[in-house]
Amino acid sequence: MKFIKDCLKGIALGAGAILPGISSGVLCVIFGIYEKLLNSILDFFKDIKGNIKFLFPILLGITIGIIIFGNVLRFLFETFPFQTQYSFIGLILGGLPILFKTANSKKGFRLHYILYMLISFFIALVLIFFENTLPENTLMESSETNFIFLVLSGFMMSIGVVIPGISSSIILMLLGSYNIYLFSISTLNLPVLLPMGIGLLIGGLLFLILIKYLLKNFHPQTYYTIIGFVLGSIFILYPGFKFDFDGITSILFLIGGFFISNLFEKSEKEVT
Repeated sequence: MKFIKDCLKGIALGAGAILPGISSGVLCVIFGIYEKLLNSILDFFKDIKGNIKFLFPILLGITIGIIIFGNVLRFLFETFPFQTQYSFIGLILGGLPILFKTANSKKGFRLHYILYMLISFFIALVLIFFENTLPENTLMESSETNFIFLVLSGFMMSIGVVIPGISSSIILMLLGSYNIYLFSISTLNLPVLLPMGIGLLIGGLLFLILIKYLLKNFHPQTYYTIIGFVLGSIFILYPGFKFDFDGITSILFLIGGFFISNLFEKSEKEVT
């Protein structure tokens, strides 16, 4: 029974790895497994048998969740692009209160923390600018460049897996590789998924160590930097607005996405 429960938790985490605005780290907190998951990975060799028993059903569920939601999202993006993008903007906006409260939870608010947010927000806008000005196939011109870029994408994606409150899909959007990632999951394109997996594994281990240090010594600065990147990601999703059926329904979906994110916040409060 515990195996099934952990597998279901993993499926939800897999969805968090796909859905923009939903953080796998926050889901780990909600399920009460964040600290245990972190320790099981970093201290894996101290109790190999016990850690495998704990990690295996979760990793199995994550794999299932990614495959299922990858196909669902591909269908939504192709069939209802405006409504889907506005839903994700709502999810992102609804998750901001969690980030601000977490950022101020230990030392309170300081005005200079805003500077960290503004700097990362500016960096996010610059990345978006370069993404929009580069030719669509620039990163796909050679297999070597493609491989390196995909490993880098997986490496950066690991930030969202490790840090509660930030979506790994948002990071991929900032890098311009989310569509590649989503299509490859829905089609099980291993030449893309394997190098991203390599980067994810390497980055995950490094960022697990780094995030423990940063959150211990620079907790508010780290979270305000994250908030800046999250705000910048909204400009990637925004498809424009028209006063027609798609526009009106898109606003409704934005509001729905916002309230769904707030439900995650309430669930996190109940756990903590």
